[in-house]
Amino acid sequence: MSVYLSDVVSGSAVGLRGRLWRLSASELRAAAIEASAEILRLEAVRVAVVDELSLRPDDQVIASRGVGCWLAANTMLQVRDGKKIAALGAALRPFPAVAARFDVGDCSFDHAVLIVAFCESPPKGMPDEALPRCIDLLLAAASGVEATTTKVRNVIATLERIFESDEIPPAEDVDRNELRIASTLNGRVVVRGDFDALTGEMLLSALSNLTMPTPAPDGTPDSRSAAKRTADGFTELIRRYLDCAKTGTDGGQRPHVNVHINARDLAEHRDCAAAPSPDGGAVAVSDLDVGHMPWLGPLSVSQTRLLGCDCFLSTVLLDDHGAPLDAKPGKRLVSAEQRVALIARDKGCAFPGCTCVPAWTDAHHIRHWANGGPTVMNNLVLLCRSHHRLMHRKTGFVGKWEIRIGVDNKPWFIPPPSIDPQQHPRPANTTFKT
Repeated sequence: MSVYLSDVVSGSAVGLRGRLWRLSASELRAAAIEASAEILRLEAVRVAVVDELSLRPDDQVIASRGVGCWLAANTMLQVRDGKKIAALGAALRPFPAVAARFDVGDCSFDHAVLIVAFCESPPKGMPDEALPRCIDLLLAAASGVEATTTKVRNVIATLERIFESDEIPPAEDVDRNELRIASTLNGRVVVRGDFDALTGEMLLSALSNLTMPTPAPDGTPDSRSAAKRTADGFTELIRRYLDCAKTGTDGGQRPHVNVHINARDLAEHRDCAAAPSPDGGAVAVSDLDVGHMPWLGPLSVSQTRLLGCDCFLSTVLLDDHGAPLDAKPGKRLVSAEQRVALIARDKGCAFPGCTCVPAWTDAHHIRHWANGGPTVMNNLVLLCRSHHRLMHRKTGFVGKWEIRIGVDNKPWFIPPPSIDPQQHPRPANTTFKT
């Protein structure tokens, strides 16, 4: 890093905006990354210092009714934020593995809070000896630039459903379902609801094709917010139901609930999925015996079995790497069987870091059909509309991403030199995997 760039990160922001024009785009990116790393470092320092102060409070801390309130009173933090910092410091003490990862800046504050909350209140059906392996899975999901809150929450939800107990998981307890519809003083209607995961999956599946951004006739992007699109889609859903339950299509199929699960797991549930594997290798989230819904993620085996008693069952053959084999060699258009297999493999847009759900993706030919590319699994990948355009040279974008199918029969993405001069291959989206 240049001397000037170091000054940008370590110096004051006063007058900085008027000097940033001197930096190139690559230097600006480097400064943003360096500043973010510095924030993580200082956050860890603050948590450690505040926690030590809570163990040795002086008169000022005692008079402030706790170290969290003292911190808020002497900084620009709100009281609730000061208390969260103090609470995380105390919560990290019994879990040194989590504290170590947080201290080196490889786990964000929010992700550390989620992990220690799981460790403090693990599923009732989880044996004590399974906790270290669960922590390893959670830290893997929370580490690195690919870490997202969605990914961490997905691992937590998966673990909660693996260790089933006699009690119904909160996400599957239909007795907690509530829907309140009330009129307001100005004649409008307010809707508030709280539903189990399966009901939510049905609702999101029904709304999916009705809430997608729709360009205007002149090609300009949809100007509606996500909340407005959802409201418009909900209105259209009610109208279609009242018009004899008409339905649209969702990614080429009628809206319905899709649950993916290994046939072995559906047939015979292991007592402890986080137990060591026979060959002594690590257990990946993708290997754990739970169902998976495209919208809301993990579903317990018991609930999956219940759905399996009355369903349309689609079989997808997998290879040793867990990648689907071709159901039927297709023509130019992807068949329904191939799309089911693609969803099972990619679980949404496969572009690294993208969280777009399967219903909003297109099946992209890696080698274009016009150039002789066949419609087979090793030449297909799911991409959202934005990344699909990117693969076909998005306007204003310099360079071109390449997609290759690796030895694991799964897609890998190679960035252009403008993004990575060494062009290191990147694995497909890992939002739902560690």
